[in-house]
Amino acid sequence: MKIGTPKEVFAGECRVGMTPSVAKHLQKLGYECAIEKGAGEAAGFSDADYEAAGVEVIATPAALWKASDIIAKVRQPNATETKRLTKQKTLISFFNPAGNDEGMEIAKSKGANVIAMEMVPRISRAQKMDALSSMANIAGYRAVIEAGNNFGRFFTGQITAAGKVPPAKVLVVGAGVAGLAAIGTSTSLGAITYAFDVRPEVAEQVESMGAEFVYLDFEEDQQDGASSGGYASVSSPEFREAQLAKFRELAPEVDIVITTALIPNREAPELWTEDMVASMKSGSVIVDLAAEKGGNCKLTVMDEKIVTDNGVTIIGYTDFPSRMATQSSELYASNIRHMLSDLTPQKDGQIVHDMEDDVIRGATVTYQGEITFPPPPPKIQAIAAQPKKEVKELTPEEIKAQEEAAFKAQTKQQVSLLAGGAVLLLLVGSVAPASFMQHFIVFVLSCFVGFQVIWNVSHSLHTPLMAVTNAISSIIILGALLQIGAGSWLVILLAALSVFMAGINIFGGFLVTRRMLAMFQKS
Repeated sequence: MKIGTPKEVFAGECRVGMTPSVAKHLQKLGYECAIEKGAGEAAGFSDADYEAAGVEVIATPAALWKASDIIAKVRQPNATETKRLTKQKTLISFFNPAGNDEGMEIAKSKGANVIAMEMVPRISRAQKMDALSSMANIAGYRAVIEAGNNFGRFFTGQITAAGKVPPAKVLVVGAGVAGLAAIGTSTSLGAITYAFDVRPEVAEQVESMGAEFVYLDFEEDQQDGASSGGYASVSSPEFREAQLAKFRELAPEVDIVITTALIPNREAPELWTEDMVASMKSGSVIVDLAAEKGGNCKLTVMDEKIVTDNGVTIIGYTDFPSRMATQSSELYASNIRHMLSDLTPQKDGQIVHDMEDDVIRGATVTYQGEITFPPPPPKIQAIAAQPKKEVKELTPEEIKAQEEAAFKAQTKQQVSLLAGGAVLLLLVGSVAPASFMQHFIVFVLSCFVGFQVIWNVSHSLHTPLMAVTNAISSIIILGALLQIGAGSWLVILLAALSVFMAGINIFGGFLVTRRMLAMFQKS
């Protein structure tokens, strides 16, 4: 079968659905590859690059659509492109099935199979095909770069001969894929970064990237994203009011705001109101990644950059991935390549459209003359929801009973060990000479005392590995101390050296552990 990629007809779109490097992988799957003349030029790929990769260059879009069995493109096809579908063709692209009833009806009437890349379920196995995440990652990165381009200061703080420059303060609203990419870019540039999200489970991710998570003084159980495909859910009015109050508190302090909050197939929630913009400092920047659905900022204008009366720049571009077309095309084409890899289990260049497969079924919107959107929920949840653990408070009587049971079990264990040790000593003593038994008893006692003194020290004081090494060192010290009183000067010397070296090991171990722990403490 032949995979064809037409030139994008959407105004301003620079991406392309197939790159020369990905074409080589598709050919290994048994496919022939074709591309419309000039389709990759805006993304930095010439026709010569494609020809060198074994891709056929076709002059016109009509000829490409006619010659191809599989069409791989980026943007939702327009009416003209959709009408070029036939029963034998498969379309793989962004399709916006929730807002494209007309397109689905045309594809149904043509009998074509349509795979919408934005419908790939967010489960672990499908991450390699998740085009939404690939593009959101680029959008989050580019948002910080655009903000820096319009911000009049450094991101990082500096102390120079000319004076001190404070670091920029960046607030990222929404810690999804785009938000995390923005957080990573902002912190790596040296800014003080804050982040907010309605999903509490992302707080650890945010903090692990060096940002500070903004908590609300509000109690409300939020969905963890498992039931909504990894996305945030709609919050209650009370939660929203607490959220806006927190943003009003932060608005005068932050220099850059990047909003990424967007729920699929809904208008973007308004999170940054007009009065918040008015309270921001002159020169501040707002980058609204939800501009395509109305924007998270009240004053955002889609596809435009505006400056308010108080000097705040608001960027509402909707083509961030297209502004990095080379990188975006490589990642998106790789997503399609992985999709085709699952569709071609025999690697023979023939599609096997398995509707029992969670990923393929979830992404398919029309199949064999039928509309299959919306898909059923995947058998595997997008994110494993951690069940809430109910902590039962014990009564004083139950606590006392537990302590007594633990004490009895520990005593029984120790008595058993002592009895076993005594029997072992008697057995060894019945056959071993007295000179051997003297040293053997010293060894056994040092092991026992070393275990009791060091091994049972709580690991909260130092690492488990350090506890084990200290236990071994303590055995050496106790054994050596008992040997220092021996008559031989060689034994005394070796024992003293043992005490000295084992002591260095123990004290040095605690010193190193203390320094390691200090690395994770805020001064």
